[in-house]
Amino acid sequence: MTNENHPVVILYIGSDKSVINDFSKKDEVLFFHEPNPLQASKWFEENKKPDCINCEKDLPGRNGLSFHEFYTEQFDTKHQVPFILIQNEKDTEVLKQGMLQKIDDVFTKPFSYVSLISRINFLIDLKPRLNRNAENSGSETVKIYKTPFFKRSFDILVSGLALILVSPLLLAFVIAIRLESKGKVYYISKRVGTGFKIFNFLKLRSMYPDADRRLKEFKHLNQYSQSSAEESSNDNDPAQKIKGTGKKKEDKSTILFGDDVEVDESEHIKLKRDKQESAFVKFENDPRITKVGKIIRKLSIDELPQLINVIKGDMSIVGNRPLPLYEAELLTTDEWTDRFNGPAGITGLWQVEARGKTSKMSPEERKGLDNKYVQIANSKFSFWKDIWIILRTIPAVFQKENV
Repeated sequence: MTNENHPVVILYIGSDKSVINDFSKKDEVLFFHEPNPLQASKWFEENKKPDCINCEKDLPGRNGLSFHEFYTEQFDTKHQVPFILIQNEKDTEVLKQGMLQKIDDVFTKPFSYVSLISRINFLIDLKPRLNRNAENSGSETVKIYKTPFFKRSFDILVSGLALILVSPLLLAFVIAIRLESKGKVYYISKRVGTGFKIFNFLKLRSMYPDADRRLKEFKHLNQYSQSSAEESSNDNDPAQKIKGTGKKKEDKSTILFGDDVEVDESEHIKLKRDKQESAFVKFENDPRITKVGKIIRKLSIDELPQLINVIKGDMSIVGNRPLPLYEAELLTTDEWTDRFNGPAGITGLWQVEARGKTSKMSPEERKGLDNKYVQIANSKFSFWKDIWIILRTIPAVFQKENV
């Protein structure tokens, strides 16, 4: 934990007056700021390491991503100091590159001082523990999961055989999808899998092509959008208010990439019931789903193209569900990062545990089961556990899903 007797030493690299003013007025931090990478480099040479670095993406002479590479090469080769990148607009490409460079978090303006300082304190607490784990494993970085030869062979054999057997069924539904509605018969979304690898996730299309526009049209049917719950959620969400004013921040039009649709972020925030369930939009009888789509979802036929992902090596038959980019962004900055140190899979532990439950599984339960599977995947009994999950998946497909 951070030492309450000493202020947190923060170095800000940039010239945003609102950021400088926010931090300069706080007693709990010892705040320094440099306007550009050159002067920041001189600061590092003359001072001890700060507790955290907040760096603007757009800087004179060198952008924040480039400066992070320079900083870690010259001053922090073991990634001991939390590094937070600040961007003016949400950019998926920046997020991808930030993941690759092991930047600890990316904040998009406008953001509240409360949320940023909370993340800083969390990272200051987390980084030493991650570094100790790395040292205990004999390396400077967390070990990335590598699929064992036997599991990989099993994946290729099973997925290849399954594709041959279900190809007539797939062809029939491809024709049915095309006849019912115009547009592509498949759906591709960017997902984050093992070791934060981003890949093209394949599914049969189960929604109308204009599903993103229909989301706004049918928002009143969303099970999570009851007016009383929505007002309570918005009033208690510190990320939506400017501290001390009670005013909500203006929404920015940012696109979130989900399972079957690209959703405008401002509309998505209005629909969500609370922050922990921000990734879920659920209709009891979703009007955006086609008639064929209801059938292929009920029988999980829409998932069959993921067998191609398995053959390509993006996924395994059994593993943790690969996440959309914006969900993965939330999880890369908290205690759930271990879920990415195991295989990404078509089915997994939380899927078979969740199906048929009488109550909805919470996000904490899901993430807890993901972490539990990572431990299983690295044990000597992992293959037999995978077989057990596969056998449980078959009846689970036909059970009522309430997750």
